[in-house]
Amino acid sequence: MSMMSSINSAGVRKTRLLTVLDIGSSKIACIIARLRPLNHIQHLPGRTYRMEVLGFGVQRSRGVKSGVIIDLAVAEQAVRLAVDAAERMAGLIVDSVIVNFSCRGMKSSHIAAEVPVKGHAVTMRDIRRVLSAGSHIAFHHDRPVIHSLPVSFSLDGEQNMTDPQDMIGNVLGVDMHIVTADSAPLRNLEHCINRAHLSVERMVATPFASGLSILVDDEAELGAVCIDIGGGMTTMSVFNKGKFVFADSLALGGNHITLDIAHGFSISIEEAERLKVMHGSALSFGADDRNIITLPPLHTTGDGAAQYPRSMLSRIIRARVEEILELVRARLGCSNFGTVIGKRLILTGGGSQLTGLPEVARRILSRRLRIGRPLGISGLPDIARGGAFSTIVGLLIYPQSAGFDDQKLRFISAEWPEAKEGRFQRVGRWLRESF
Repeated sequence: MSMMSSINSAGVRKTRLLTVLDIGSSKIACIIARLRPLNHIQHLPGRTYRMEVLGFGVQRSRGVKSGVIIDLAVAEQAVRLAVDAAERMAGLIVDSVIVNFSCRGMKSSHIAAEVPVKGHAVTMRDIRRVLSAGSHIAFHHDRPVIHSLPVSFSLDGEQNMTDPQDMIGNVLGVDMHIVTADSAPLRNLEHCINRAHLSVERMVATPFASGLSILVDDEAELGAVCIDIGGGMTTMSVFNKGKFVFADSLALGGNHITLDIAHGFSISIEEAERLKVMHGSALSFGADDRNIITLPPLHTTGDGAAQYPRSMLSRIIRARVEEILELVRARLGCSNFGTVIGKRLILTGGGSQLTGLPEVARRILSRRLRIGRPLGISGLPDIARGGAFSTIVGLLIYPQSAGFDDQKLRFISAEWPEAKEGRFQRVGRWLRESF
């Protein structure tokens, strides 16, 4: 029974409370949401519940670089602050989270498995057996498996079946998409969250989560590429025939553009970020040579304010943007899905908001392109309605489409701890928080 479609004794699906945590290179965000069953079909795929934000917390990311924990204590503190802000807003306490994962060691592959059915009609037990056989092959990899997802089934060599149940044959097969990662970053991410007195219910690949939140109508069915340009990582996901079929990542993102500006103009990272947001563009215009940017004076030397043409800033930005997009094009070309997914591309992430980036992406990737943002969720604050928060909304959608059992997931409690806990519970909580 699917976790999000479980029913109670009266035959009615339950309202759920869910907590998700997005650990990125530029921000750490937490959402506590109420999920109410949907009674109608909508244009957003994979949604069986209506999502309403109860608590929201966001902190500047610290101790994280390109999706990898590099300072455990600092990252733990940032996680604590983000979760605490969401808890206080919702009036709830969190004990477990669904969290995203992205690093440059992520790999995507496909495997096939078969089981005999001996001329009988295929049953759910046979489907579970072939999925178990595929998972058994996947877990023989030397790397941890993040996702093991069925893409299509086959029966006696007949390919591309979506549901072979009750069909008659001799050999049932499955094609599975496997996403693996390096062991050390995964373990350190979980250890960081455990140190904040939270348990990890599921880890979800960032490209999968961001894709789930921005696809609409039949885009996943017809085939689409989702590119999430974050602060320290750029991730790619491919959806085809309604399935997640490819994932990849680059250790390049918006922070690298900021660093290029800081080096090019010899200014601080904070000033470079402000310059990028206020005046930055990946396109060059004729007037840019005449438009002058004034930079603040250097405090260490006492020099006066410096002035540069805006075209110099555009050249710095365009060089890094073109590098990122050309690497994305190369990775997609190696995915074997380049001719299958057509010309549909959705761009999201904080980096997608850079002026001129969509135009450069259309030219380099030669695809129809739109900017994606998280959809189908109410109660999000204004700052969280852009592409930078696509991943965390996708983490809320993941359980609705993943189909794992209700019993396998623990939810947050329904009361703030001080509300109904007794003396011994308060003492125990104080001990946990203090030592």
